[in-house]
Order: sequence, then C-alpha cells, then structure tokens
Amino acid sequence: MSDEDTSAPQGHPGPTGPRGDGPADTAGAPAAVAERPDTARLAEAIRAMGRGAAAPGGDSGGDSGTAGGSAAAADDPAPQGDAQRADALRATAEVLSEGGAPAELATAAVASLGDGAAAALREDPWAVLALPSVRPEQADGFARGLLGQAAGPGDSRRAQALALWLLERAALQGHTALEVSEVRAGLEQHGVPDPAEALGGIVTDGRVMAFQEEVTAPGAAAADEDEEPPVRLLLALDRLALAEESLADGLVRLMSTLEPGEDTPEADGADAPQTDAPQTDAQRTDDADAPQPDGEGDEPTPAGHHPGPAAWEAAATAAPSPSATALVRAARDAGLLLHTGGEAARAEPAALVAAARSMGLRAWAAAWTAEGARALDTLAAAGQPTDAPAAAEESGESARASRPGAAVTLAGLLSGAEGPGREGDGSLALDLLVVCDAPLLDVETAATLVESLADGTRLVLSGDPAQLWSAGPGRVFADLLAARACPAVASRTPDFGPIGELVSGISVGELQQVEAPEREVVIVPAKDGGEAAHRAVQLMLDSIPRALGIPADQVVVLTPGHGGSAGTRALNAALKAQLNPGPGRFGGFDPGDRVVHSPTPGSCLPGTVVSADASGLRLDLDGQPLTVPREQAQQVRHGWALTVHQAVGRHWPGVVAVLPDDAAGALTRQLVYTAFGRAERHLSVVHAAGQALAQSVAAVPARPRTTRLRGILAEQSPQP
Repeated sequence: MSDEDTSAPQGHPGPTGPRGDGPADTAGAPAAVAERPDTARLAEAIRAMGRGAAAPGGDSGGDSGTAGGSAAAADDPAPQGDAQRADALRATAEVLSEGGAPAELATAAVASLGDGAAAALREDPWAVLALPSVRPEQADGFARGLLGQAAGPGDSRRAQALALWLLERAALQGHTALEVSEVRAGLEQHGVPDPAEALGGIVTDGRVMAFQEEVTAPGAAAADEDEEPPVRLLLALDRLALAEESLADGLVRLMSTLEPGEDTPEADGADAPQTDAPQTDAQRTDDADAPQPDGEGDEPTPAGHHPGPAAWEAAATAAPSPSATALVRAARDAGLLLHTGGEAARAEPAALVAAARSMGLRAWAAAWTAEGARALDTLAAAGQPTDAPAAAEESGESARASRPGAAVTLAGLLSGAEGPGREGDGSLALDLLVVCDAPLLDVETAATLVESLADGTRLVLSGDPAQLWSAGPGRVFADLLAARACPAVASRTPDFGPIGELVSGISVGELQQVEAPEREVVIVPAKDGGEAAHRAVQLMLDSIPRALGIPADQVVVLTPGHGGSAGTRALNAALKAQLNPGPGRFGGFDPGDRVVHSPTPGSCLPGTVVSADASGLRLDLDGQPLTVPREQAQQVRHGWALTVHQAVGRHWPGVVAVLPDDAAGALTRQLVYTAFGRAERHLSVVHAAGQALAQSVAAVPARPRTTRLRGILAEQSPQP
C-alpha cells in the first residue's frame, strides 16, 4: 500500500496548561489526571516573540538575541559554539556506535536531545526511539548493546519511550490524543509485562497527560441527574494537550471580547464608518508607533475602530453576491465566525475583507499558499463595494496597484514576513482576519494564530469541510463546526462546470457520471499500478498537451502516497527521464528539475532546481531564490508527481489523478474529493482501484481522528 504524506508540523510555540476533571483512578488507568491550565504564559510568550519580530531594524529593546543585539551577544564567539557542537556530535556518535546504532544518527540525536545527547542516551538508551525512523526493536537492540542483560522488557524507561512513540505515531496520523485502552494495547503488543502499572508511571513523568472526557453519542438523550455519564480516558502528548487547551481558551476569549460599534445620531447609513465607541488604554496607539499598512500613501486606521450597524448594513448591501452579503452581516456581531463553501465560494471571504476595509477596519485574509493569497488579493480587489471611495475613483489594474495587499500566506503572517506587523504588545495589528483553507489548520498552528490576536479581533475561519484535514494533528475546523459554539455561514455558491459537478457529488457520497463536452473529465482505466503509472506519464507528456493545449508544465500528477508501483517516487523517476533527463549529480537532482520544498512537515513550496555547490542545492521558488543546505536535502523532492496531501491549497489547469490498486485501502471520500478538486480545466482519472473508489466515496468519509477540542469547547461555551 502507498504510504500517505501525513506528517505533522512541529516547532510551533507550545501552549501551557493541562486540563482534567479530577483523579483517574479507574483500574488500569493512569494514576492522575492533569489539572486545568493557566494559558497566560503562552499568550505572553507568543506576544513576546511578536515584539521581537515586529521591531524595525532588528531593534527590540535590547534583547540579546536580536539582530544588532547586545554586547553580550557580540562577545559570544561562534567558534566556541561550533567546537562544543562538534564535541557533542563526536561523543554521541561514539555512544551510538557502542550500542550498535548507526553513528549517522548523531546529528538527529543532538538536535532532539541537545548537546548532552551522549549522556542522555547512556542514562536512557530507549531515548533513541525518539529519533526519526527508529523502531522499537531497533531501540531494544541498542539498549542491549549498552546495558547487556539489564535491558529487560519491563524496564520503566522502555515503557515510557514506547508510550511516547505510540503517541507520536498517532500524531502523525492526525490524533491529538489516544484512549488509554489503545496505548495499553500497544504496550502489550511490544511486550511490556504490566501495561496498566506502566501507564501510571508514564503520566507522572509529565510528557504525557491524562484526561477523562464524557462520551456523548450523536442523538443520545441526556443522562439523568443521578446517573453518571459515561466517560473515556485519554492520553495526550503534553504539547498537543496544551495546544488544544490554549486554542479553546483563545477562541472563547475572541467570542467574549468583541465590542460591536454603535451608530452616532448623525449616521445615516451611507456616511463614513463611526468611531464613537470608547477606546481602552490598551487600544490607544501612539501615532508614531502605530503599524503602517502594506502600501504607500495610506493612513493607518487607529486601533479600537468600531463601525456601527448602519455602516455594516451598507457594506453588506453593497457586497457582490447574496452569500457575501450574508457573510458580511454575520461578521458584524461575531468574534468568531465559520464560513463553509467550495472553490467558487472563496470570493465571499474576499468580499468580506474588502467590505471591512471600506469601513476603515484593518482587515486581512490569509491563505495556505502563495497562489491562494494572490487569488484572494485579486478577489478582494474585484469585490470592493461599489460605494467605497477607492472603487468610485479607480478601477481595474490601477485600483489594484494603488491599494495595499489584502491577502498573505498564513506562514508569512505568523512569522512577520507578510501582513500588517505587530502591535506593541506583540499581537497582530488588525481588526478582522479571514483564514481561508481553514481545514488545513492543525492544533498547534491554530493555537499560535489565536494567541496572536488581540481581544476584540474578529476571526473568520473559511474553508471547504469536504477536503482533507490538516497534515498535522487535530481537525480544528471540523471540531468547531461540530461544536456549534459560534455562528456559521454556509455558502450557496456552487462550483460550476463538469469538474464542479463531479466534486459536488463526491462531497455528499455520490460518484456520478458527468457530461463533459469539452473533455473536462476523462476516465482512463488501468489493470494495475504499473499500467496506471504508464498511463499517467503518457497523459501528462502527450495526450493532454496535444488534445487540450495544456502544456506539461501546467499539469500535475496526483497519487495517494509516495511508495508503491504508482507512488510519487516511481512516477517522478519516470517523468524526470522524459522531461529532464540527467545523471542527478546533485543528490539525485539536475538543473531544471521540478521540485517541492518542505521546510516543515505539512508545507509544500513548488520550485525548480537552479544549481548546486558546496553550500547546498539552489532553488527558484516562485521567483524567490533559496539555497537548501546539504544536511537538509531530505526537505526537497521531485514535484512532477505529488501526493494529494502535498497538493492541498493549490490548483493546476490540468490534473492527472492516479488511483492505483495498491492504494485502495488509503482511499477516502476526503482524499478523492481533494484530488479531483485540484483541477481547473481538465481532470484525467487513471483508475486501477476497482470497486474501492466507489466504496470509499460512499462509505469512508474520512480517517477518524481522536481530538479533545470539541469537548473542551462544550464545557467552556454555552450552546447557541
């Protein structure tokens, strides 16, 4: 079976504060359940990061880690740090070799365990299980190499490492927690003598947290007051438990701190937006320190601006479609708002941003990819209300050239490389933020985003609920929709054309034939994965360019996973041999190769190989040069063929979707919907999966994920 590309992003600032409901002393359960957190530390940490990122010229008030930093930073000699790292790598390599593990793991061990990795591995040999690609049987062999006969299956260190490994593997599959019974079964499978006793010790370590959660079946009647509701016991990695807690707290904060504006007596509904609402001390911003918009000649709108109902109604009336009107009206009184719809519905959040800007609000849209951000920016310009001053004076390209950009990538927004910048307290300098592609948000990214928003900011999460969830752990958008803790607006704008008709049917579990007079959709049968790969290459190189006039560089091949007879590895090898043959002298790459760069799991940046030298592989990423160091070469893959997960957030004029027989078990309605929906003009489906395709569309909506966000929100916010 093909291996799916579902790795989880790491490295986000970790929220603080576990949650629990008291002791979990049930037989076979962990010994204790974590107490409810205080998330103030996370908010302060993230905002402190924002202050450093927002400081112009690298001046962040004397922080020793900033550019042009303090004298103490200048006195810290780099050679000393290099020598210390070299010593750590050498010592770690010696320990690894002594235990029979590859010395090449030293770099990963030092990155994971720090400069004291050698001592840490001697103290706990099973810590090697935290390194990439190390499996339990390999960790056991390493432990025996260091400890000899003392390395037994019942060692508490082994149980701890195995539990963490099981939870990390679950996170790669999208879970933020696992039921205790699943972890216990995993420990039993790997020979832990007394899993129940081991679990109690695991929780007290602090890296794993335990929770109990009420189990409510859909449509179930409420339990009597004297009847104890059923509960399930969950275990979670600390970083994921804290992220879900922080995210829930932040969302409730946004919902409860919004201050809708009021109309002044002079307002007649057509005048400029009103600012009669009083400002708090935190909202008052000195003009000299106020963040500037992303364009020239624009005056910044002061923080604390609150348009009244008349201004909102005028903006809603001027919106370009009924669905956009409904979205603008809903945003008036909602600190958190959900918006659902397909590809054609993306014009509606763009219209909301344009409407908010016409009222003087600092409004921005964020997309998952640069391509998505450019499309949103164009839509926001086109959706400018007709009574807005900018639209009255300018139109077309001149209007788009003179106005500040309205859309950014989410990664650029959070890093400070794009968007409005930060306020003095580190929060993002905006009043309304629309996040498109919201189903792709994992819990850690979502927690970081929400903690970066000041009280009173409007957050609109927009996306297609039928597409794939995040590559990282969690199902934030789906959990919010299920929780019904905030208003939601469903678009009534359909996706048009044969491709739109096809994916609309798939979204409700129906795989139907569609009329395609211009060959927008073509089904190509294949008997197995090998033939499917051959057909896909033929379609991309010859059939589609010749018959439809779509050049090969505007066509992508999508497949469920990297491995197998028709996975990305086999497909890219065949496509490279035809499109850019070469010896692969730069680690398998040649100048001109189409590639994707994944600096963090879950991200995928398209580009082209330019050259390579001792410093690394030189890429052109959509006009931006980048050199990938040799030690990070695994972040680059060939990009003629991608997994469906790698393709999220992007579209191509032509798509060849390959469904091989050995990937039949990986098919879900979500995956098929997402793959087919990447096509703009033409979709070829190379079908070797037999009945598995129709069965997955009809009966397998998505791979289930265990998460806690919905339950936390149910406790914190009343049902509307």
